[in-house]
Amino acid sequence: MGVEEDRFPRSRQVLLLFVCLTQTCAERGGYIVAEETENGSFVANLAKDLGLGIRELSWRRARVISEDNKKHFQLNLQTGDLQVAEKLDREELCGPIEPCELKLQMLLEDPLEAHRFKLWVLDINDNAPMFPEAEMTLKVLENSLPGSAFPLQNAKDLDIGINNIQNYTIYPNSHFHILTRHGSEGRKYPELVLDKALDREEQPELRVTLTAVDGGAPPKTGTALVIIDVLDVNDNAPEFVQSLYHVQIPEDSPLGFLIVTVSARDLDTGINGEIFYSYFYGDEEIAKTFALNKLTGEIKIIKTLDFEKIASYEVTIKASDGAGLSGKCTVIIQVVDINDNMPELTVASLMSHIPENSAETRVALFSIRDRDSGENGRMVCSIKGDIPFRLKPTVENFYTLVTEGTLDRESQSEYNITITVSDLGTPSSHRELNRLAILLNAETLGGAAG
Repeated sequence: MGVEEDRFPRSRQVLLLFVCLTQTCAERGGYIVAEETENGSFVANLAKDLGLGIRELSWRRARVISEDNKKHFQLNLQTGDLQVAEKLDREELCGPIEPCELKLQMLLEDPLEAHRFKLWVLDINDNAPMFPEAEMTLKVLENSLPGSAFPLQNAKDLDIGINNIQNYTIYPNSHFHILTRHGSEGRKYPELVLDKALDREEQPELRVTLTAVDGGAPPKTGTALVIIDVLDVNDNAPEFVQSLYHVQIPEDSPLGFLIVTVSARDLDTGINGEIFYSYFYGDEEIAKTFALNKLTGEIKIIKTLDFEKIASYEVTIKASDGAGLSGKCTVIIQVVDINDNMPELTVASLMSHIPENSAETRVALFSIRDRDSGENGRMVCSIKGDIPFRLKPTVENFYTLVTEGTLDRESQSEYNITITVSDLGTPSSHRELNRLAILLNAETLGGAAG
């Protein structure tokens, strides 16, 4: 018995992700809690909602488990209340995903019963907009016509929805006004629009404060100084051969792999026609993942890609000439999933001793998962060998291992069972990825010896 406990420690608690047996599963509605809610705060009375008695919670060993095995919430066995166990950070839990949904279950072990429910974490305005740089320089030709627009770097706000950036303002605005543009991913970008003609001889430089404002109550703001450098005439700005590049790349591509080469041209000569490439927005993740050759426009991988973490990148490239004029293009890099994650098998509960004459006894409960997507993430589960056991699928990748027919201790007192979980990815050599051996001792407990 002691050996079995070492092989499968009492951390069934580590598993019990989302148990839902066909005959004992009930799906509930959802609850709502705001992020940053204090520890111990009341969320809901699960006992009342599920029609369970308070005493029943203890003797049936009730507990709340989450999909990621983290202790965000706890069940008060004295009251049946679901309570916050640690402060929730919506940005850490879900990032930009909305709604922020956590999947939980209340599990009663004796007899086994699970109730599934969802909990939505609401965003509060706990982050202020921030620009990647406190100061940015914009070069504008003195002969630019009123109505000319100049894109500026956008601020970022980790909050979502109304608590994210809603608009931009500038001060003072004697020569310009600001427009708030909507990007392809829902981001809002500032664009400076010239209202009044510039004269470099009269004023070679202007300084304005750019402010990003979110929609919280009260709103939070972030600022950056924009230095507008008024240039003498340079007739032509760099223009990219194409404004949008769209590429796909497998996530197992080696470091140094060339993804794409962007190309711009400038009709000017000399220093006014020399082109240098750079990232338009100061995105730290993009700079850590891709290297841009400032002279050739080549983009190469410098960090291992992971489809399961980031499935696509939107990279904006700026081409600048020697006099400071620039053009831009967008590169959409889509990461293609490969079968690089092995299936995982986690045991929830295990009976190491079972009576020999039971018609159908549940021996083990376990879950399987694969972090890949599509066919690479689909799985099958099987037992090897001709043995009197079978697997019963439940829901959401949970299985039970049960005896098939009665066991005779006098014929065989011990079984070694191999459970195999395989994904359906390609090539076929990757299909069988993870094995788990379970030792069972089929002996009579308290019965007559043979």
